[in-house]
Amino acid sequence: MDVISIEKSGEHFRLLYDVKGRFVIHRITPEEATYKLLKVRKLAIGARGVPHIVAHDGRTIRYPDPQIKVNDTVKFDITTGKITEFVKFDTGNLVMVTGGRNMGRVGTITHRERHVGGFDIVHVKDVLDRTFATR
Repeated sequence: MDVISIEKSGEHFRLLYDVKGRFVIHRITPEEATYKLLKVRKLAIGARGVPHIVAHDGRTIRYPDPQIKVNDTVKFDITTGKITEFVKFDTGNLVMVTGGRNMGRVGTITHRERHVGGFDIVHVKDVLDRTFATR
């Protein structure tokens, strides 16, 4: 979900995955180029009790909303460096798989199996009503 901006031509692109897991660029508007979607990988308390989250691209954001948990997606404003809104990782939400055999597939979460001490299994249904499971 990285943003690529070409200053000379004024074009903006978002880097995504296609259904075969390859990178593909998608043209976006200048308004869309001001934000980026980040997946929360880690939630921690830092020095002097300062809460922070670590995103999938290595960004550390201090003082997040207390309702943000691991695996949630945050809308990060690139110009200000702040979180504008967030989406919970829950049943019924739209997802895009970013790793593994199903990389690039998009669908809706139908069920989430929680395994204590291991990886959670998420069942996703795509637009063609095909169901697949991923971690």
